[in-house]
Amino acid sequence: MIKITFLGTSGQFPSAKRNHPAMLLTYDGENILVDCGEGTQRQFRIAGISPTKVTRLLITHWHGDHVLGIPGLLQTLALNNYNKTLFIYGPRGIKNHINDLLKAFPSAKGIKMKVEEVDGKFLDTNGFYIESKPMKHGIPCNAYCFVKKGQRRIDKKKLQKAKISSGPILQKLKEGKDITYDGKKYLAKNLTYLQDSKKVCFILDSSVNKNMNYLAKDADVLIIESTYDGELHNLAEEHNHMTCKQSAEIAKKSKVKRLILTHLSERYENNPSLIINEAQKIFKNTSIARDLEVFEF
Repeated sequence: MIKITFLGTSGQFPSAKRNHPAMLLTYDGENILVDCGEGTQRQFRIAGISPTKVTRLLITHWHGDHVLGIPGLLQTLALNNYNKTLFIYGPRGIKNHINDLLKAFPSAKGIKMKVEEVDGKFLDTNGFYIESKPMKHGIPCNAYCFVKKGQRRIDKKKLQKAKISSGPILQKLKEGKDITYDGKKYLAKNLTYLQDSKKVCFILDSSVNKNMNYLAKDADVLIIESTYDGELHNLAEEHNHMTCKQSAEIAKKSKVKRLILTHLSERYENNPSLIINEAQKIFKNTSIARDLEVFEF
């Protein structure tokens, strides 16, 4: 199960209802924070999640609304004797930014950190991988996709029916290999099944580009910025952002299953229906993220 907690869903300015951008992806012991805008720590507390659970930080770009919460987060981890290594990933130049931040806030140096500038697949484990691609936002900027790998699972009912007890032999089945048990041969395909992979894509702060389609292709969930409505497409282009129509078109072209819009301008604080209605005309399975909302799949 992949769990996404929306800690902040606003655009450049926070509002009474929306905090600066931050999202937490939880899966199999990992708590991966995507961006860390101002006020993210408070959102953690309201959500009932300890910031010390964070294992990785994905930074899309070095604009204040996406990173001003990082100094406070690092200080909190240091003060709470954070005993893990915090892995920080971002676009070109992120190492220099983090080094400068630590000079300004030396008390945040008390934890182990590993900072990497990434482009392409940069983390590949037995259970998942993460990939990044550069976006177009005027400064170095990344989008990310998280992919839970498909796995072969043992059908426990069929195993019981065949009266095969647990033990090292089951590892062969998980590897898709046929086995021999009590003198009888069993085909792996008859005792196992393949669990589908799952993909979630995060695209924040960018004008339209081909890398969006690459990352979002066949995603189960696409979480993407929707700073402006369709009538303001010129303003979106000027500021290297996207409209809700463009986001919906990306979802449709990329054949995603679910579209979640975020990074809304404060101008839609009291009228988010303008955004959702336009997007749903193009891609029906669309929703707008709300602060502290949890999405699981």
